[in-house]
Amino acid sequence: MQTTISSKFQVVIPRQAREHLNLKPQQKLTVIEKDGMLVLIPLQNLESLRGIAAGANVADYRDKKDRY
Repeated sequence: MQTTISSKFQVVIPRQAREHLNLKPQQKLTVIEKDGMLVLIPLQNLESLRGIAAGANVADYRDKKDRY
């Protein structure tokens, strides 16, 4: 997929990517520049993140000697 930067420095996210990521109009994106690349990360509300670590084994997590 390719897109072009407009004279106003705007870009269009291709339809295939928008649909695959379920992006919506007015949705916020975080822009990160890393190693000469731009990374766009869709912001998610906290409610949508609820339960993503359910069932994670956290036994002795804080007791590891290699962590500060």
